[in-house]
Amino acid sequence: MTQPIIAPHTGDTPLKKTRRSTPGDPFSAAEHAHYESLRTTDIALEGDPDLPPDGAQRWSTWADTPPMQRGPEPLPDWVITATGAVDHELGVLKTGKEADVHLIERAIPHANDSTLMASKRYRTSDHSLFHRSNDYTVARGVKKSREKRALERKSRFGRELAAGRWANAEFAALCLCYEEGIAVPYPVQVHGRELIMEYIGDERQCAPRLADLAMTPERAEALWEQVDDNVELLAHTGYAHGDLSAYNIVVDENDDILFVDLPQIVDVYANPKGFEFLNRDIDNIGRWFISKGLDPEAVEECRARVMAVV
Repeated sequence: MTQPIIAPHTGDTPLKKTRRSTPGDPFSAAEHAHYESLRTTDIALEGDPDLPPDGAQRWSTWADTPPMQRGPEPLPDWVITATGAVDHELGVLKTGKEADVHLIERAIPHANDSTLMASKRYRTSDHSLFHRSNDYTVARGVKKSREKRALERKSRFGRELAAGRWANAEFAALCLCYEEGIAVPYPVQVHGRELIMEYIGDERQCAPRLADLAMTPERAEALWEQVDDNVELLAHTGYAHGDLSAYNIVVDENDDILFVDLPQIVDVYANPKGFEFLNRDIDNIGRWFISKGLDPEAVEECRARVMAVV
């Protein structure tokens, strides 16, 4: 997993949703160029065929996104829905085996309104270095026979469809969690293989992962309480994260945690291995916190409460 890098904002309009500030750019020009070369380049970034203004890469895709593929209402006040808005790409936040996360700025040209968002772009299997186990997708059916055949045959259409399904699965998971009060970034929209969500960070750097933080036993205990609460809330809805670890929890400037990377969310009732995934989530994140000084009894208390609600 690479360290996050982003390009500094160069526009004249103020930016919304800034949560964490880290002075200075720790990366050299060569490092920026290296990570730029890792960007996902096969995703369509096309909106209106007319060239967008102000050097933007595309027109906003909000108007092209069906209502069912937009985030839960009421929309946060920082979400820009104007049809004349444009998207500027500011750099790479994270590269991964199955998707890249980019920083984009959505702005209304010649208006004092812009916002930063994270754009997660899933690769097709042609470019992905990771293939999820079928254990995660049990009980996720495909109704249309053409789509089912394409997925089974792994045709070009099938590969594109599979990538889009993961983007839609993560969007649906984020919507579910957000509406249930679970700490996740707000899901703005999903469009093809691209999932756009709330950006946690500022114009210099995104919020750090839990695994990257300096930790004391006292801080570990305080953060564990939040993780415990959110694991229990998620279980109460009938789901497990499916891959919970210190690498897919981020911590904002207020030391508040958020769960990220949710495409593999598991229905603990419909999936035959659902309870196994739930226990594994508690084991994995519990071991990490115990290594940072947490009392092991706290993990077992969490397990007992979680199993009592599912």
